Amino acid sequence: MNSIEVSDLTKKFGSFTAVNSISFSVKKGEIFGFLGPNGAGKSTTIRMLCGIMRPTRGTATVGEYSINTQPEEIKKIIGYMSQKFTLYQDLTVEENIDFYRGIHRILPSEEQVRKRWILKMAGLEGREKFPTKELSGGWKQRLALGCAILHCPDILFLDEPTASVDPVSRRDFWNLIYALSEEGTTVFVTSHYMDEVERCDRMAILYSGEIIAIGSPADLKEEFTQRNDSTLEEVFVSAIQKEKTSET
Repeated sequence: MNSIEVSDLTKKFGSFTAVNSISFSVKKGEIFGFLGPNGAGKSTTIRMLCGIMRPTRGTATVGEYSINTQPEEIKKIIGYMSQKFTLYQDLTVEENIDFYRGIHRILPSEEQVRKRWILKMAGLEGREKFPTKELSGGWKQRLALGCAILHCPDILFLDEPTASVDPVSRRDFWNLIYALSEEGTTVFVTSHYMDEVERCDRMAILYSGEIIAIGSPADLKEEFTQRNDSTLEEVFVSAIQKEKTSET
């Protein structure tokens, strides 16, 4: 069963094509990664799938809903965490959680259970009254993830979630992602960190708005380097070189 189905998805801004006729699917409970440099179209794709931005052409379904005709329904079943920290710095940890509880219209009877779950999951127990601006980058990241999944979404979109945090915080963050996936949450994550995307079940490499390779990390290594011990850096370079060759 697929959580996301994408067909011929395209987004243009004037004469510039940010996303060029991409098609792929993501299975339920899968961790699916988008790897590509800045400007490859990763964030634009996520914004279309989240119902934030309308496509120029093409279709996609997220859950059972169409991004073209049911964007508001999509927003009810997804969680979204952008690369830029979006919580309120002047609020405490607890106040930020309460704010997002209101946005997601969580019933008062469930409020305390959800709040305790988020605090425990994020390792923020005992820090409820801390001003968010005083948290380290890693703690802010955990809080942002907690607020994104407060309503228990079926599908979680993470747009370069570990940018500008230390390696230990990145590792801890990925442990949380694994736990969510094991519970059945579909996770769609963009990144330009090779080692990060290698943790995904499957991944797509984006270049100039197009998908130039897709598959599991192991399959892509076999396809582009014929070596299981190769790195994703080698795969990435080989895929781009192959794409450039095909264009000439």
